[in-house]
Order: sequence, then structure tokens, then C-alpha cells
Amino acid sequence: MPTTTDTDARHLLRAIELAQRGGASVNPNPRVGAVIVKDGETLGEGFHREVGGPHAEVEAIRDAAGRDLSGATIYVSLEPCCHQGRTPPCTDAIVGAGIKRVVVASEDPSAHAAGRGLGILRDDGVDVVIAEGEIAEQARLMNQPFRKYARTGRPWVLFKSAMSLDGKVATRGGDSKWISGDESRLLVHRWRAEVDAIAVGIGTALADDPILTARTGGSDSHELAGRQPRRVVFDSMAHLPLTARLLDDIETIPLSVVVSRAAQRAATDALAAHGVDVIVATGENEPARIRSALDQLGQYGITSVLLEGGPKLAGAFLDAGEIDEIRLFIAPLVLGGRSARDPIESEGAEVVADAVRSLTLGCQSIGDDLLVSARIKEW
Repeated sequence: MPTTTDTDARHLLRAIELAQRGGASVNPNPRVGAVIVKDGETLGEGFHREVGGPHAEVEAIRDAAGRDLSGATIYVSLEPCCHQGRTPPCTDAIVGAGIKRVVVASEDPSAHAAGRGLGILRDDGVDVVIAEGEIAEQARLMNQPFRKYARTGRPWVLFKSAMSLDGKVATRGGDSKWISGDESRLLVHRWRAEVDAIAVGIGTALADDPILTARTGGSDSHELAGRQPRRVVFDSMAHLPLTARLLDDIETIPLSVVVSRAAQRAATDALAAHGVDVIVATGENEPARIRSALDQLGQYGITSVLLEGGPKLAGAFLDAGEIDEIRLFIAPLVLGGRSARDPIESEGAEVVADAVRSLTLGCQSIGDDLLVSARIKEW
């Protein structure tokens, strides 16, 4: 099997760099970048900019307009598509341009892809090379929401929380504003603008009466970011009051409330009458109902969820095996209090050997806080 060279690696890294520019505007599609090279010269570059727009390969071919691409190599961060969707197959565009070598950083796990595009290219006489190692991993990590959604139909879940040095997310009296600093809260609002949905439990919704929007200036700002995620409240008994601020802007920013079959019909009907999307989660226990809710959110095309609280909901997600990444802000505070709450309240492991172990662990300073990031799963 052909292997990548140092030159290939350099151009693949550039394709990955370009792909990052697509950001959340491409959801639920993957981020993809492409670079066309011939005789050591870069002839064209492109990336997928938005849903329904030209794919990266087509953008790169257009960028190289007027140049002879026969015999050129195209470097792509993800396997080229071979199906007719919102846009024509990229494999057709590659073959039609006369490109004779394709180097991809990662495969597409979608049912309609999964190597088919590469097979079509080979059948048309195109030399195909698939990267391995760190570059392949970097390309996969960039598209974790897309990859999980493609394989399971459920959104990728990022759990974030802010806690004190002694691991508490609120005082014994329930006060939590603000444990983390301004810089950390601003970063969270950037994360909100990048995901498809934000989820909280009914306890958080009742205690804080949040609006759960992405704001450019952080928690104290009224300026909304350009992209707003769906708000989701896990509320098994439909206790969310109709006076909650989440309903104030429901006409422009969707709100879903996840209830159980035990919720009173009058309460769910009242929510629906006010424009709330009511999701009935089924299952014999809380983890099963979490998976049911994620399945239904996935049917809306939601590929990523930022899970913001509270501890009981985070515990249910952990027990369901549906937390994919954890980001914890650790503030330079000690709250104490035997009854102060932990960030995740789940059934937990009986012995340390059964604990959920992260695949990677990283940390960085954010203002006065320390941000610890742990990847739990890789898709």
C-alpha cells in the first residue's frame, strides 16, 4: 500500500488547517480542506464553507481555474464524497479535472461513504494514498461530532463545568456565581456558538432561570453571537414554568424539553402550546432515557451537544456512556462544605479499576483558572 511522504504530510497539515475555517457553519457536515499541488507548486486551495455550499475539493479546483491540473495531486483532510447530496459527487470533479493522485488524511465513516469514494477513484485510475499516524488522528479529532453522528445517529457530547480546588461546583447553600473567571466564561460562550445544542437539567433551569444563548461578550453581555444553538432542558415531569426566560425568544431560538412518559399531559400540552418542542424519552431507567433523547435530537440533525449541568444530569449522561469529552475549569477557590455538590453525581464505579479513564489529558491557563480537558472517547 502506498505511504505518505514528508511532502505529503506538509500538504495534508495545510488541508487540515484550511478545514478548521469551516467551523460550525458546516454542521451537520464535516469540516474539510483541500490543497492541489503539481510539480511542487500549490495550484489551488479550498475548504467547505457552509452547508449546501461547494465542498473543499470543488473549491480548490475552482481556485486553480486556468491551471493545468492533469497529473496533479489533491490533498484532502477527509475522503472525497461519491454520492449526490446537496452538491454533486467530489469524486466526479476530481476525475474530471484530470487529477491523478489523491492523498486523504482520514476516512469517512458515513454509511454512504466508508471507502466507496476511494474505490471509485481507484477504478478510474487515480492513485489513492491514505495517511496514518498523527496526521490521521488529527483529522479524525477535528470531526468528532460528525464521526459519532455518522456511526450512531447520536450527537457528540461535551460536558463542561467549573469547580473549586476542592472539587465543588457550588457552595453548601447552592451559590455558584461565579466560580470561574471572566475569561473562562467568555470561552464557554464561544463553545456555545460552535455546538448545535446546549443541555441543562430542570434543577439548573429552575435555580438559575438561564437563557442559554451564545453571547459575544460573555455572561454579562447582551450581544448575541451570530449562531445560536438549540436549548434543551431535561425535565422528566415537565416542571419548567411558562414564565421561564427560555421561552422569551423561542420564536427565534428553538427550545426542546425532554420529558418522561410520567409527565402530566396538561403540562406537556401547555409547553407545546407556547412553542416548546416536547421530546418524550423512553426507556426503563435514566441512562436509557438519555440515549432515547439523544437519538431523537439526532433526528433533528443535531451532531453536538454542550452539556452544562447540573450534577445529576451529568451523572446520568456518564452512566449512559454518552459523555465524549470533559472540560473542567478549576478556580483558585476552596469552598468546603460537606453538602456542597460535585460536578458529576452518578452511580459511579465500585472499584477504581472500573473507573472511566480518559484517552488524553491536557491543561491550560485561562485567566486565573486552569482548564483541564479530557477526551473520553474517539470516534
